[in-house]
Amino acid sequence: MDKSSALLPSAVIALGIVILGFTVRSGIVTFKDRDRIVSVKGLSEREVKADKVIWPLVYKDLGNDPAEMYRQLEKKNQKIVTFLKSGGLTDSEISVNPPTIVDRQADNYGNEIMNFRYKATSVITVTSPNVDKVRALMNRQAELMKQDIAIVGEEYGGSNSPSYEFTGLNKIKPEMVEEATKNARITAEKFASDSGSELGDIRSASQGQFSIESRDASTPFMKKVRVVTTLEYTLK
Repeated sequence: MDKSSALLPSAVIALGIVILGFTVRSGIVTFKDRDRIVSVKGLSEREVKADKVIWPLVYKDLGNDPAEMYRQLEKKNQKIVTFLKSGGLTDSEISVNPPTIVDRQADNYGNEIMNFRYKATSVITVTSPNVDKVRALMNRQAELMKQDIAIVGEEYGGSNSPSYEFTGLNKIKPEMVEEATKNARITAEKFASDSGSELGDIRSASQGQFSIESRDASTPFMKKVRVVTTLEYTLK
C-alpha cells in the first residue's frame, strides 16, 4: 500500500472530527443564545374620576284602585323630574319608565288578609356625564321624602345603587402603554447590569388587557385603570 492510500483514511477521519467540532460548537452557541433571554413586565396605573353615572330612582306604592294609583304615580314622577332638573339635569339625562303594578291578591297563596291589593313600582333612571351634579342630588334625597316619595335602596335579587363608569380609556391608553413599556425596559436593564450582560433587542412584546375597577367601596366614582406589558429582550 502506498503512502497516499494510507493517508486517505486518516484524512477522512480528521475531516469528520473537524466537521463534528463545528457542529457541536454551533449547537452550543445556539443553545446559549436561546437561553440568554430575559422576560420582564412593566406596569402602568392611573387613578381617574368616573365620567358617567347611572342612577335608578325606584319607589313603590300600595293601593286598591289601579286608575287612581296611576294618577298618583304620574304626580310623583313629575315631582322627581322637577327635583332632578333643579340640580341642573336635562330631559335627555332623565328617563321615566312605565310603572308596573302587581295584583298581590292573585299571588296570595296563603290567604293573607291584605289592606292593599295592588303594589306599584316606578323607576326613573338618570344617565349622565355630569357626575358631580348627580352626586349632589343624591345628597339631597331627603327633599323627596318630604314630598312622600321614599326612594328604595338595596333589594333582594338586585341593587338600585348608582353605578359609575369611565369611558375615556382611549385618550389615556397610548400614554399608559408607553409608560408600561418604559418601566419594563428599566427592569430589563437592571437585570442585565446585575448579571454582567448587555441588553439586546426586543425579541417579543405583548400588551395585557386594560382593567378598570373602583378604587375602593367608599368611593366608587373614583376608578383605577391598570395595564401590564410583557417584553422579552435578548442578552449579550
